[in-house]
Amino acid sequence: MPPRNLRGALAALAVVAFAASPAPSRASLIFGDRDVSAPTMKVNRSGTALVEYTTVAGVRRHVLLRGAVNGVANPTIARGQHAFQVDYSGGWKSRRNAGYWRTFKDACAPYDGPSLPFFVAGCKAPDGSYWALQAWQRNLPVHGYPAWTEQQKGVELHASHWSGPLPVLEVDRHWTYGNAHQGFFGRLTYLGQPVYGTKTASAGTVDPFARNISIDTFNSDYGPGWRHDTAISTHVGNGGFCYSFVPQAPPAGYPGTRPRGNGLGEQYRVSVMGPGVMPIVQWVGKRLTRFDPGAQAAARQRFDEILGGDAHCAPERG
Repeated sequence: MPPRNLRGALAALAVVAFAASPAPSRASLIFGDRDVSAPTMKVNRSGTALVEYTTVAGVRRHVLLRGAVNGVANPTIARGQHAFQVDYSGGWKSRRNAGYWRTFKDACAPYDGPSLPFFVAGCKAPDGSYWALQAWQRNLPVHGYPAWTEQQKGVELHASHWSGPLPVLEVDRHWTYGNAHQGFFGRLTYLGQPVYGTKTASAGTVDPFARNISIDTFNSDYGPGWRHDTAISTHVGNGGFCYSFVPQAPPAGYPGTRPRGNGLGEQYRVSVMGPGVMPIVQWVGKRLTRFDPGAQAAARQRFDEILGGDAHCAPERG
């Protein structure tokens, strides 16, 4: 049976998860236009990228990016996070030449880098670094609700630039709350360091180091196909996170007041933007089919290695 304080723990879980869900990540570039079409990417020999796309209004944009590669895992390593210098004017803002984009000379080779989720375009620059565009419908409502606002429906275009290893997203599945529920835990690291900020990002709180773990579920009691469940922040100090699939009431302002189920589907996926201007990375796995005491013991040991002493996740240790 779940512990007596389960209800309080789940209420806290719902508040934390929803608070993180709409948070933007201000370090990596998310283009201001949504639902764009025909995105392309070019990179010249000086390390400037030209991203072109068509808006829903039919306007063709020519956006220049430069000045950033990779990222910083957390604010104990550096005071500032890596971020692009962006010119939406096609060259006027950065070069006082509004037609610069017309003379842009592409020197980027076809993309042969690691597989990325939501990938739409990319290439390998002359210096061996990689550039990529990823399209992500990141702001869907929590708990599988259909989108009812334009912001929720919008597909974002993300740009990234990196050299060397990608961020590492570790995810372990286990049974939680007295083995009554299923969940997962893990951490996000970059170059061996935990990825986290010092604040929980929200619509009014910006932390360029903070990262939110987005959780989707497939063929669950929310409905068929992939549905968005929620998002949670990586934790200060360890870059860790934990989540249990349990019934939760929707946040205030949603078109309903009762839980829609626990959200556990046949599969679930975990997605997150890397630090700085690193790309989005993702983990996908299947639900556990039956309780396995040996596997649970191993998961508990792994939990302690990652989240030992983490008071927020302690009730979900299993």
